[in-house]
Amino acid sequence: MRLEPRENSTLLLKAMVPVSAACIALFCCSLLILWAGASPVDATILLVKGAVGSRFAISETLARAIPLIFTGLAASVAFRAKLWNIGAEGQLYAGACVATWLGTGMIDLPAGLMIPFLFLAGALAGGLLLLGPTILKTKFGVDEVVTTLLLNFIVLLFVNWLVFGPWKDPMAMGWPQAAPVVDSAILGHMIPKTRLHWGLAIAVATAVFVWLLMRFTTWGYEIRAVGYNPKASNFVGIPVNSTIIRTALISGGIAGFAGVSELCGLRGYLTLDLSPGFGYSGIVVAMLAALHPLGVLLSSLFIAVLSIGADSMSRSLNISNYIADVATAVSLLAVLFSMMLTRYRIRWR
Repeated sequence: MRLEPRENSTLLLKAMVPVSAACIALFCCSLLILWAGASPVDATILLVKGAVGSRFAISETLARAIPLIFTGLAASVAFRAKLWNIGAEGQLYAGACVATWLGTGMIDLPAGLMIPFLFLAGALAGGLLLLGPTILKTKFGVDEVVTTLLLNFIVLLFVNWLVFGPWKDPMAMGWPQAAPVVDSAILGHMIPKTRLHWGLAIAVATAVFVWLLMRFTTWGYEIRAVGYNPKASNFVGIPVNSTIIRTALISGGIAGFAGVSELCGLRGYLTLDLSPGFGYSGIVVAMLAALHPLGVLLSSLFIAVLSIGADSMSRSLNISNYIADVATAVSLLAVLFSMMLTRYRIRWR
C-alpha cells in the first residue's frame, strides 16, 4: 500500500470530510455504549432528545455552542495562516479577567456602552496574550505550539491565585469566585427563563464578519496566502511577519470574546471552572468546519449537541457522559485522516 498525491480534490470529496468524521465518531460511541451494556439506538434517541427535545434543551445546547463558536473562529483564523494557536483556553480566561477587572465597578457606563467596551477590552487582552508567542515565532523561530499551550497553565494558575486571593468575593460564602459584574455589564437573555443570552447573536455576527474578512478583504487574502506559501508570499511583497502578528491579534481577540461572553452572559462572576475546555474543543470545531468561518457555526452546534445530549443520556442509562469527550476526540482524528485522503489516494500493490 502506498499514498499517491491527487491532482485535484472535488468539492464533494472535501464536503465529505466533516460528514465522515461525524459518522465515524458516532459509530465509535455506539461501540462504547454497547460495551457499557446499553442499547446504542436508545442512547442515540436519548442523546438527541436531551439536546433538542424541548425548549429548555434547545436553549442549553445553543448556550453551550456560544463559546465554541468563538474559540472555533479563533482557531480557524490562526490555522489559516499556519499559526498553530493552542492557547485559546488561556486567551478566553484573559478576556474574562479583564472584563472582571473593569466590570465590577471600575468603569461605570450605560449597558449600551458597557457591554461593547468589555468585549473590546477582552479582545485586546486575548490578542496581547497571543502576541508574545507570535513574536517569539517570527523573530526567533520558537515553536508556538509549545508556548501557547504552556501559557494556558500559567493563566489558569494566575486566575486561581486571583479567585483565592485578592479578587475573592467576601459575600460568596467561602467559594473561590470573584465579585459579580455590575448590572450594566450583564448580557440579557434571548429566551425568558433560560440561560440562552445575546452572546449567541454576537457570536453569529462575529462568524459572518470573519467570513467577510477572509473572503473579500486584502487582509484576508494575505492571511490565506501566507498560510498556503510564506516564501511565495514574501516574494510577491506580502509582509509575512506582519501578517502573522495581525492574525494573532485577531485570533486571540476572538478567543477573548468567549471569556467575556461566558462571564457576562452565563456566570456573572469569574471562577476557575468558567471554561471546561472550550479552548481545546475550539480546535475540533475549526477542523470539523475545514477552517471555514460559517462552517464553524454548524460544527460548534454538533459538538454542543454531543455535550448536552450526553449528560441527559448518561443520567437515563447510567453510563458515563465522558462518551461525549471520546466523540470529540475521535471526530478530530477522523477529520485529520479524512483530510489526508482528500490530498492523497491509497494505491494497493
